Amino acid sequence: MELKVYNTLTRKKETFTPIGKTVGMYSCGPTVYNYAHIGNMRAYIFMDTLRRALNYNGFKVKSVMNITDVGHLLSDGDTGEDKMEKSAREQKKSPYEIAETIAAQFFADLKSLNISRPTVTPKATDNIPEMIEIVKALLEKGFAYETDDGIYFSVEKFPEYGKLSGINLDEQKSGARVEVNEQKRHPADFALWKKAPANHIMQWDSPWGMGFPGWHIECTAMSKKFLGETFDIHTGGIDHIPIHHENEIAQSEAWLGHRCVNYWMHGEFMLFDGGKMSKSLGNCYLLSDLEKMGYSPMQFRYFCLNTHYRQKLNFTFDALSAAGTAYDRLLALLKAHSDSTTETDAKTLEGFEKDFHAAVNDDLNVPMAIGVLWKMLKLPKSKDVYRLALKMDSVFGLSLDALPKDREENIPDDVKAVAEERFAARKAKDWVKSDSLRLKLAELGYEVKDGADGYTLSKSK
Repeated sequence: MELKVYNTLTRKKETFTPIGKTVGMYSCGPTVYNYAHIGNMRAYIFMDTLRRALNYNGFKVKSVMNITDVGHLLSDGDTGEDKMEKSAREQKKSPYEIAETIAAQFFADLKSLNISRPTVTPKATDNIPEMIEIVKALLEKGFAYETDDGIYFSVEKFPEYGKLSGINLDEQKSGARVEVNEQKRHPADFALWKKAPANHIMQWDSPWGMGFPGWHIECTAMSKKFLGETFDIHTGGIDHIPIHHENEIAQSEAWLGHRCVNYWMHGEFMLFDGGKMSKSLGNCYLLSDLEKMGYSPMQFRYFCLNTHYRQKLNFTFDALSAAGTAYDRLLALLKAHSDSTTETDAKTLEGFEKDFHAAVNDDLNVPMAIGVLWKMLKLPKSKDVYRLALKMDSVFGLSLDALPKDREENIPDDVKAVAEERFAARKAKDWVKSDSLRLKLAELGYEVKDGADGYTLSKSK
């Protein structure tokens, strides 16, 4: 069965045909100046689901995800302070300390969400020499020029600029405001290398003096270093399309003289109550925030998977609660099937697996695939159904083998009273009180898990 994926570059679904025996996949990783919020995590769940779908179809995958620890300016372009340095200044720490702390938490969150760590996770600061060599080559080929503050890529020198996003350079030039850097030849020209002021902490020696790389050049350098000059899939969020990925294509193809990525795939935004999710609005929740409210990482993953990766996902706590209840119900049904010794007709199961495979291979239609799972679980209880569900979970990544424990017997009345009080607080959405009572239960030696029937209380391990 062919795997079809939507290619942003061609704006249509295409049959996936890999270059070689191992699929090369590059994903834009985090800028580790601040903790990744749940909207960011949706992008990495998409990345992980894609890898799982490729594995399900028999492909081996070499995945690379960069860690941006220098060069990402506040404007997402060529102006403003480096995000790493700003965060370091505010926290009175070095940028390297900030990067190490944030990256460690990021990988911990990936693990909690059952997102497999990519094969290679290179840091930008470890690949500066490779970036400098590319900038030198672009200068020699006439695609770049030097200004007082750095080396810039000339977009007008690359005839195919705009092929990913549809940007029209002539319209952009005529509608441009007065440019901050008057030495730029076109408003869309972007920095390959920035000359560092004396107070800039992160800087490296280069043919153009002390400086640091632009944001876009790192992905070109690291993707080519670890995956080769042409690789199969590049993923990211839709916000990467008009600037970051457009610029990445331009500098990569100008440097090498040929197409460098065959399939570009992008995930949509997560909204909050129908509006933008942003730190400035104070609605950027972390995974740890959800856990404090009683939601598990797997409940959040299930919530994300029920919306197609190319559709906006509107986050509300009501929707998350509904998803959490459904996930717990899923585990309960699976436990009932796992306890059964009855067999299911092989042809019946083959039909469900065929429908599941068709959904997955239709541009990762995971919501439809989840629907197939739910339909299958309506069959008479059977260990065979349970086994096929676990096979499906190789794509979902929902830890469906983590069956719920039976409710602990002989729990003291005072502990039960605290649990009931916490459950009432949770129903009233009093998250502060709920979190406080969860901690109290932990002090008493018990852990609570919210589920479809209310909650499960058990002795702490």
